[in-house]
Amino acid sequence: MDRPVVAQKSPFAVELKAGQQYWWCRCGQSKNQPFCDGAHKTTSFTPLGFTASETKTFYLCGCKNTKNQPFCDGTHSTL
Repeated sequence: MDRPVVAQKSPFAVELKAGQQYWWCRCGQSKNQPFCDGAHKTTSFTPLGFTASETKTFYLCGCKNTKNQPFCDGTHSTL
């Protein structure tokens, strides 16, 4: 599998806390979207670790095809 599963064709609006680390699902198979639950272990994908820069609502990519991982860049509108 070299293409991620499209979890949804819209971003996930999530409240993140400044300074906290998160693991964004890249494979699209996690049952805990948009975060990793280990479902990638049977794929070639690995999660993306990132730290929230501030406490606020962020829009994380749901289609898994963004060029600005883990953030939505609107790519879902072209799928």
